[in-house]
Amino acid sequence: MKKIILSGLFAVTIFVACKKSGVDETPMEDFNAKKDVGITDFVNKVAIAGYTELKIKADVLNNSIITLNATTTDANLTASKNAWRDMRSTWERCEGYLFGPVEDDNYDPETDTWPVDYVAMNALLADNTHALDVTDINSLQLSLKGYHPIEYMLWGQNGNKTAAQFTARQKLYMVSLSAHLQQKATALKNSWLPTGGNYSAAVLNAGKGSTLFVKKQDAYISIANGMSDICGEVGDGKMKEPFDAMDPNIVESPFSGNSIPDFQKNITGAYNVYLGKFNEDGAGLEDLVKMKNSALDAELQSKFNAAISSFNSITVPFEKAIFTQRVQCQNTMNAINALATVIDTKLKPFIIQNITD
Repeated sequence: MKKIILSGLFAVTIFVACKKSGVDETPMEDFNAKKDVGITDFVNKVAIAGYTELKIKADVLNNSIITLNATTTDANLTASKNAWRDMRSTWERCEGYLFGPVEDDNYDPETDTWPVDYVAMNALLADNTHALDVTDINSLQLSLKGYHPIEYMLWGQNGNKTAAQFTARQKLYMVSLSAHLQQKATALKNSWLPTGGNYSAAVLNAGKGSTLFVKKQDAYISIANGMSDICGEVGDGKMKEPFDAMDPNIVESPFSGNSIPDFQKNITGAYNVYLGKFNEDGAGLEDLVKMKNSALDAELQSKFNAAISSFNSITVPFEKAIFTQRVQCQNTMNAINALATVIDTKLKPFIIQNITD
């Protein structure tokens, strides 16, 4: 994301940005060109890149669970646990942009509702009238499908399940859960592709005939809202609710002890949106903010880094930290809320002021 301006053949002209009240002056043609690239890169290098990786990880998880079902050993159980964690890492980063089909078509609640309803799950496993095939999974209540019932099957309620403890019904349920999750990941990816639902066209055509995003500003506001929303979901929901209640039963990903990595990847996902990348770097809001207000960019970068690094001070699983590391948990929530405040009160007004088409 470095910009190099070449001089003329015989003369060198040095452009020095003029600063007025901390605001940098940038030629409008450069800014306009970059904001167009920013939309293209968000679609291709963030959204589609993330959902493509998610689908690949879903395939790996599904294959590992099929293997575990056929040969139920502790080694295969460990492989499935690792595949689940790997897919979760990708999904949590994808939550940095929860708008579009993932929200409109309920892919998020269909795959990531928590906590698990133990009573309903035990009743389901005990009821032999349920075939527990993928069709059955589709008809279940949200808390009985997706990542977290699979997590429960793999780790058990106390996180120490062994391969020998699996029942035939649990394995049947787990295989169908995984196939259902794979289907949803595939459909979510396809929803953005030109060969599928082509939601990407609505974003790419922002300000150029898109009915969903009449102006480019609308697309960028949706992108910023996604960043802000996941900060709120983590800081005010996933962390604060069990922290205030001191209730480990409402912690996300408690069976695997994966809650802190989940939360940290959520904020990393929002940061990646700001940078304009999922894995491959591209143009993002960062580039636009730097052009017009380098002080705001520095503040956002600082807040993102502070929020992400603050999780490192929580050294035990979150379901334990809400009792034993409450100061560290509160510090992390404060850092996330400080980040969300800058996004809401400074980044969004920046977009409204500078991206008017």
